[in-house]
Amino acid sequence: MTANKRIVVSSDHADITMRQMIASHIAERGWEVVDIGPTTAESTDYPKHGEAAARRVASGDCALGVILCGTGQGIMMAANKVDGIRCGVCSDTFSARMIRQHNDANMLSMGARVIGAGLAIDIVDAFLDAEFEGGRHATRVDMITALESAD
Repeated sequence: MTANKRIVVSSDHADITMRQMIASHIAERGWEVVDIGPTTAESTDYPKHGEAAARRVASGDCALGVILCGTGQGIMMAANKVDGIRCGVCSDTFSARMIRQHNDANMLSMGARVIGAGLAIDIVDAFLDAEFEGGRHATRVDMITALESAD
């Protein structure tokens, strides 16, 4: 577990209630939650929310991030454009655990229109409880990181 116990949470308008429920759950687990998502259901653009959350993680202000949009895909794509971010979309606990253990993911994305609230909490728990295994996985993560400057 990281020493920095700050986690950023954001979403677009797809499900503010689910994001707030997740934020409360994470806070109950002892994390300081930085919720930067919208507060009204007015349509908003997921790329700006994914980028804003990713920048908090990439800067070190927050150790991890959890983001949501309708499918989780678009906001994840935006987050992954920020150097230093490894974000995966998960709709099951196995994948959430594996992106931390094998890919050293620092952000989790979920589809608010894909999964229910109970499963979302289970996925978040799996993500937060897992730790990077290093070893052969570290070599592969280094290969991914090298792609950020490979132009």
